[in-house]
Amino acid sequence: MKSLKTSLILLFVILLFTACNTETEDPSIDDTEADQNEEETDHDSDSHDDMDHSGMEMSGSGEVPEGLEEAENPTYEVNSHALIEDGHMEGMEGAEATIVGAYNTTVYSVSYTPTDGGERVTNHKWVIHEELEDAGEAPLEPGDEAIIDASHMEGMDGATAEIDSVEETTVYMIDFELTTTGEKVTNHKWVTEGELGSVE
Repeated sequence: MKSLKTSLILLFVILLFTACNTETEDPSIDDTEADQNEEETDHDSDSHDDMDHSGMEMSGSGEVPEGLEEAENPTYEVNSHALIEDGHMEGMEGAEATIVGAYNTTVYSVSYTPTDGGERVTNHKWVIHEELEDAGEAPLEPGDEAIIDASHMEGMDGATAEIDSVEETTVYMIDFELTTTGEKVTNHKWVTEGELGSVE
């Protein structure tokens, strides 16, 4: 019985040792090739501007901030359709959007550290001027800071945003279905006019 236990323990150690060695590097791949593969992986993960949208609230209530002005003659009118040509996350690009609202404002990409202790978010698109507390007159400049009064993502509301980029444009609230899962997204905030195209 003792020898059986010893044999089982020895077999377990051999299997464990073998499993640990299955992830050895392929000697045929040199350092340059390995670096290139790593860069390609990094590039793929950067396809949406380094933004982690795992905590993003895709659908919204449809409410807009006080003081936000409706666009009088938007390129894409309310209830019309447009193609999302530049999506912020997987499943947006190529989807057909229904325009829910169109507004003239200053829009920012921002970086911030979430209030819930999550990792820093960089280059988040988009936060509009009316979603910043006591921001004063628009536009702010890159490098300026302001408190976010919006909850597009977990931990965003109340976080201090650093302005990365500034654009004065028409922004749209849209409904669409994710091209990846078919999930319906309603009242999504925000896409800019430059991210939309005509439906052919």
